[in-house]
Amino acid sequence: MLIRFLLFCCLLMSETAIADSQVYIWQRVWRADHQQALHQSQDLFSTLRVLGLQIHPQEGARVARVDTRLLQQDGRPVWLVARLDGSLTRLTAAALQAQVTPIIDNWRAAGVNLRGLEIDYDAPTSRLGDYQQLLSALRPALPADMTLSITALPTWLSSAQLKGLLATVDSSVLQVHSVLSPDKGLFDPALAQRWSQQYSLIAPHRFYLALPAYGSALFSAPGRTAQVESESSLRIAGDRQELSVSPQQVDTFTRGLEEKPPKNFAGFVWFRLPLASDTRAWSLTTLAAVIHHQPLTARWQWLTRRDAQNASADSALYELAVKNVGTIDAPPPATINLNADDCLAADGVGDYRFSEQAFHLTTPALLRAGQTRAVGWARCPKPPQGEFHDSP
Repeated sequence: MLIRFLLFCCLLMSETAIADSQVYIWQRVWRADHQQALHQSQDLFSTLRVLGLQIHPQEGARVARVDTRLLQQDGRPVWLVARLDGSLTRLTAAALQAQVTPIIDNWRAAGVNLRGLEIDYDAPTSRLGDYQQLLSALRPALPADMTLSITALPTWLSSAQLKGLLATVDSSVLQVHSVLSPDKGLFDPALAQRWSQQYSLIAPHRFYLALPAYGSALFSAPGRTAQVESESSLRIAGDRQELSVSPQQVDTFTRGLEEKPPKNFAGFVWFRLPLASDTRAWSLTTLAAVIHHQPLTARWQWLTRRDAQNASADSALYELAVKNVGTIDAPPPATINLNADDCLAADGVGDYRFSEQAFHLTTPALLRAGQTRAVGWARCPKPPQGEFHDSP
């Protein structure tokens, strides 16, 4: 009996699946590192939601320069995302169709496994009725096999028109990040939990939650409206406030959703696919650790490299660095003591300065899992050791 009970428990555990994970690709111009990111994420994300079109009242329609060859080679299901600026007040279904149809045709002709269209429109709550009419008119113009979805906002939950709006599409994605004023942060787990439950009582179909896997900076200057810097540098002057979401915070939230999923909850769409050049996005290592609920820890490794060309009989020049060998991106050690009394000289490089026998971090920084940061150099008879302090 005991053996049967244990086998039954193992069977139940094996059938407990982690929620489906999809990912947004949000660059308007694709780069060389998209290929590596797609390859490395094959086993992590089931579906790719790719920004293909942006429409702004001043800038007009901008078609993203997507590498369809890479999407064709990747083979995963793809959603075309059309981003409509929230300030748009005049947009007809015919005008939207005229922009979307050529992209659909081009992607499919290129062999992309295109399954659906997602409209990302931050419509004012008072205009949800107009938005519903736009979608109702657009849908018959789409290919018969094209699934239609929208991005929904928590502010719409108070509208009696939300139910009718959702009835016009096949699925939806509730965005629970970057929906508050920037000074309130990027993500509030308690609010996201409440919004998810409320949305599940309204949505007539399967829905996903859009979650953050990135950080931002809030720039403010006297007499100017605050601006948010995310995947692209703003290159502006002003006071900067770093906005971040801790992996531990998101991990706790997703565990709770998976243990007690709301009605029609289908999974998560992560914003955004980590690129090597996207320094504000979480690393793929961190994102994978959160998705699979692995231990979330940062561990530091001290590295020394002897410069053979700058060595003498009694000492050598050593280049010093720290490597994050943990599973999450984290601030590097604030202080690293140089444990060597016989060194002739030493100095810091980059974000580290050297004083009082220690290297001190001078500016906020983030060291991705698996990456290395230079700390400084020292001329010593033998490899010096480093002692970390104020590490996460």
